[in-house]
Amino acid sequence: MAFDEGLYELLKDDLADVHGLAEKKMFGGIAFMLNGNMLCGVHKDGAMYRVGKDNEPAALAVPGAAPMAFTGRRMGGFIDAGPETMADDAARGDLLRLALEFVAALPPK
Repeated sequence: MAFDEGLYELLKDDLADVHGLAEKKMFGGIAFMLNGNMLCGVHKDGAMYRVGKDNEPAALAVPGAAPMAFTGRRMGGFIDAGPETMADDAARGDLLRLALEFVAALPPK
């Protein structure tokens, strides 16, 4: 599986206090699921966060955050964060907060 192990550990540490998480192999990486809904994950070039369409403007204001376009098509409500963004504790925290706000409001699967 092609994903950055260091970013995986960093994201896993960020999520240490979040209950209801599971890991799932997806998109050639690892996704973290909250109550069965995708929350965030790591891939070979960085990480992604599911912030929802309403939170996209705030997420895109985070330095280094970009729209997710995994297969060449933009994935609404998903944000891509490269290694530089992931190295910034405040940026990671902002993106995770937005993702948790969105995903925690979804019905469990």
